[in-house]
Amino acid sequence: MIDRFFTPCPRGLEAALAAELTALEAQFVTPAEGGVAFAGPRELVYRVNLESRLASRVLWQVGHGRYRNEDDLYKLVQKIPWPEHFRGDRTLRVDVAATRSPLASLEFVTLRIKDAVCDLFRAKSGTRPSVDKQRPDIRIHAYLTAREATLYLDTSGEPLFKRGYRHDTDAAPLRENLAAGLLVLSGWQPDMPLLDPMCGSGTIVIEAAMMAAQRAPGLSRTFGFQKLAWFDGPAWQRIRQRARDRVRPAPSMPTIFASDIDPTALARTNSNAAAAQVTEWLQSSEADVLERPAPAPLGILIANPPYGVRLENDARMAAFYPRLGDALKQHFAGWTACIFTGDLRLAKLIGLKPSARTPLFNGAIECRLFRFDIVAGRPSR
Repeated sequence: MIDRFFTPCPRGLEAALAAELTALEAQFVTPAEGGVAFAGPRELVYRVNLESRLASRVLWQVGHGRYRNEDDLYKLVQKIPWPEHFRGDRTLRVDVAATRSPLASLEFVTLRIKDAVCDLFRAKSGTRPSVDKQRPDIRIHAYLTAREATLYLDTSGEPLFKRGYRHDTDAAPLRENLAAGLLVLSGWQPDMPLLDPMCGSGTIVIEAAMMAAQRAPGLSRTFGFQKLAWFDGPAWQRIRQRARDRVRPAPSMPTIFASDIDPTALARTNSNAAAAQVTEWLQSSEADVLERPAPAPLGILIANPPYGVRLENDARMAAFYPRLGDALKQHFAGWTACIFTGDLRLAKLIGLKPSARTPLFNGAIECRLFRFDIVAGRPSR
């Protein structure tokens, strides 16, 4: 049996996610804005949730149809055999997103969808799910266009970027799947030296270490599909065991490097790396990005400089970017530097010519991944 799915992801990573899903043997892979649609057997859900480094969720399509008003939506939802998908004693949450929907209140739409599900359970069994907006067992997602509605069951539960290793983060953490996307877009491969010289919580280097170790990002967490009626425990255990067996031992000399000028940041990186079970894949050190030497003759540097939306940060960051460009020219000739930022002034101020600039979004913040091929040069004046 072939089912249809949709995997949301950070905007800008759709093509990379499509390639990842294809490698996982998904069928009919179709990128769209903000995610990728695909099809496959239901068991594929286990692998995608376990293995995908770029997806935010895996949504299973359970209904689709046309509508004109809230009553049409109620009838559409009631046609879906919800009791075949989950038990009536599960807790429930409904989320609705819309593009050009004629309906005035998405809050009322959410209520009507919830009522349709609960009324069907009451009619079939005399019991109904209760609502839990914080930690529900079951999440229903509805997506409305001008005339059509699509209903999904969330097979992931907590978002997939929550790998389970990050407990101590800085003020503006980079989501794990976006960090993994930066690595993919940079062209980095596990046999290449990698440096994050402003590592913060260590998300970029930890994601790199997990890739190098071939450690599936979902090995240490649970998923929403485990509470669906069709969950096959033995099949899931076999898939997860195969992923465990694939994990590689760390090399004697790690080539993934993390540094930061802030010792507290390094402590967070080391703590998170330990939680992710990749400590031996990393070398971390306290260093100022403007002064530290390259750890290898060639490699890839990926950095997410601290940037803010507050006005008091503007002058400080504007002065920092030219100095960063000078440091890269002095210490990293032969390297490729990929700088991810929401401060779009960087390209003009850093004093380097980008060879590529990829639009991405960090949540609602429009960002760029700037790629610089570093050649030796004198500091700018």
